[in-house]
Amino acid sequence: MSDELAGFTVGVTAHRRRDDLATMLERHGARVVLAPALRIVPLADDTELRAATRACLDSPPDIVIVNTGIGMRGWLEAADGWGLGEPLRAVLGSAHVVTRDPQAGRAVRAAGLRVGWSPGSEGHDEIVEHLRGRGIAGRVVAMQLHGERQPDQTTALEAAGAVVIEVPVYRWAPPIDPAPLHRLVDLVTGRLVNAVTFTSAPAVDALLRAAGANGDAVLDALRSDVLASCVGAVTAAPLRQHGVPVVTPSRAHPAALVHALVDELPQRAISLKVGGHTLVLRGHAAVIDGELRPLAPAPMAVLRALAATPGRVLSRSALLRTLPRGADEHAVEMAVARLRAGLGTPGVVQTVVKRGYRLPVD
Repeated sequence: MSDELAGFTVGVTAHRRRDDLATMLERHGARVVLAPALRIVPLADDTELRAATRACLDSPPDIVIVNTGIGMRGWLEAADGWGLGEPLRAVLGSAHVVTRDPQAGRAVRAAGLRVGWSPGSEGHDEIVEHLRGRGIAGRVVAMQLHGERQPDQTTALEAAGAVVIEVPVYRWAPPIDPAPLHRLVDLVTGRLVNAVTFTSAPAVDALLRAAGANGDAVLDALRSDVLASCVGAVTAAPLRQHGVPVVTPSRAHPAALVHALVDELPQRAISLKVGGHTLVLRGHAAVIDGELRPLAPAPMAVLRALAATPGRVLSRSALLRTLPRGADEHAVEMAVARLRAGLGTPGVVQTVVKRGYRLPVD
């Protein structure tokens, strides 16, 4: 186990592979909050998927767009269940296969098919431009959807003269238990998580829907104190439309997403020399002379306020504004006492009589 993310709290909105993502983050020392924003509902018995499969067999596609690995695997598994697996593989094997991301490419190759082309950006627009360049007038394009229709992409392909067969392999549905997602909304607005990871664009919309009237507060937090990390450009698009800065890895893979956080979050740590000691603020913890000291939210809020203006005295009323609503000046004294106990190092938080508290920076 490494400790690059020790002291940081990361929210995970993924449904599928959430445990894998959480395990990787925890191996780097992070505290993880699991809050699936959506769940995947397979459509193996769905009449629309069966009809789309029949359409591909009746009018073999010249081009196949594979948007997700799980969608490709689910399509073939459903076809196998109907006794149509081999005919479908034969049809797909004769087509020019376009895969949107590496996971889709791996699923295609695992099925014994060949990848014809993949976009560098993993974006729908680049796929459309590539196909336009090939000339698709009168061609049949089968497009495996990922959870919902992509009307803009379908319209653009049809405008170029293609006949598009949409293949709905699964759909997104709300989580069975919405409580963890609502808790994550509260943690984000309270700046009690340091980062939130997203592995699909619909998860972004689901988080904002769960926030309801607090949607603007969630976006404000993501624009400032809470890092948004997305697995790829398509996932990041809804956040960027809201003006949220996003970190994305060089390749669309959960492990790469974790490494992006390992690179980015420690850079946000605040480091000071205080009373002859090295003090580093990392998420929900302080590091004193190399020793990690986890802190409760109220003491951590006080420490962050003091560290924002090192050496300056902050009054009890000023520190009160950093604590949850309803707190009083006695709560400030309690938070300072808990902060000192949590740090376990005398002299880091200094009392200035009748004025307040400060960090005596060197």
